[in-house]
Amino acid sequence: MARDQRDYYYRLAKEEGYRARSAFKLLQINEKFHIIKRGDSVVDLGAAPGGWLQVARKLSGGRIVGVDLEEIERIPDVITLKADITQESTVDMIKNALGGSADVVICDAAPKLTGAWDMDHAVSVDLARSALRAALKLLKPRGNFVVKVFQGDMFADYLNEVKREFESVQAHTPAASRKESAETYIVAKKLLTGPVRRGDILDVLIESTGKSGDGVAMVDGFAVIVRGAKIGERLRIKIEAVKPNFAFASVLGRKD
Repeated sequence: MARDQRDYYYRLAKEEGYRARSAFKLLQINEKFHIIKRGDSVVDLGAAPGGWLQVARKLSGGRIVGVDLEEIERIPDVITLKADITQESTVDMIKNALGGSADVVICDAAPKLTGAWDMDHAVSVDLARSALRAALKLLKPRGNFVVKVFQGDMFADYLNEVKREFESVQAHTPAASRKESAETYIVAKKLLTGPVRRGDILDVLIESTGKSGDGVAMVDGFAVIVRGAKIGERLRIKIEAVKPNFAFASVLGRKD
């Protein structure tokens, strides 16, 4: 008997009408992190054969768009596009189909595996980077993003790239992932749209103080709270954490 036929989630997918066992990965991710809410507009990158699209439609009931290099068999109330997610023109196609920006972008795409692990890992991370670039252009402010990536020596760098763009980011492996698989999912919530990112080093003027008594600098109209700073000080600061409406920073040095 083939491994798939012995697999619990494979059998369950068949029983419940899902096109792939991976549908249960998204269901489990959403149960834990509440990525997709009722009425959300959702884009699925690398969507074939459509299991995640079926789940997105069930969870949201809103506008759903799936994109893949392969044709996706029709799903009621879901728009499907045959396009390459690594191409800039695809973002415009998706926005036109969606009628605007998305609340959620999901990506369960995986490269064709060669068996050479270093190469497979590198291609997986490159595909995940393409998904991130697309998500940053497609998402509304405070939108959510889920992407699959293989673990390996490039994983930490990619995770940090995602952390710079979202308020909350976690790596998670759902129970439906096969035990022998190196896949994990990065779950990113609340897209940041302010002008600063964690790790930025800036020269600023402290213009006011907040309720906590800490200094506040404005960067392109965006408030940066600087612990221990006083009004009138000119400082070199490092951004330590970013929220949708403000950021926290530490002092690296005082300027004359």
